[in-house]
Amino acid sequence: MAKAKFYGTGRRKKSVARVYLTAGTGSITINGRDIDEYLGLETLKVIVRQPLVLTETDGKFDVMVNVKGGGYTGQAGAIRHGISRALLEADADYRPALKKAGYLTRDPRMKERKKYGLKAARRAPQFSKR
Repeated sequence: MAKAKFYGTGRRKKSVARVYLTAGTGSITINGRDIDEYLGLETLKVIVRQPLVLTETDGKFDVMVNVKGGGYTGQAGAIRHGISRALLEADADYRPALKKAGYLTRDPRMKERKKYGLKAARRAPQFSKR
């Protein structure tokens, strides 16, 4: 019998994470590298592990992630979103806890576009009276 594999897509800002959960020992692999090697900051590692800690499945699943786009913080948020969605696929009973913590909600905040006549989204050229 094939091992059960649960999938979830997570997004934040420009980052997209494809997350696969399999029954295992709790190892987290991001783009073929260990989480400690891939994410430098301890806070980002905590963000990634939050859904697993909340549902008390920290050592029960191996997490395999492919993530692209954005920076490290956006990628960490996308991975958290993906793990939460994959956990729902594994067991629907986790939904109330994950929903209450806000891990199932896709963060809608995006970079504001640059407007013509301005140097950035809102930054206007320097004004001089004379």
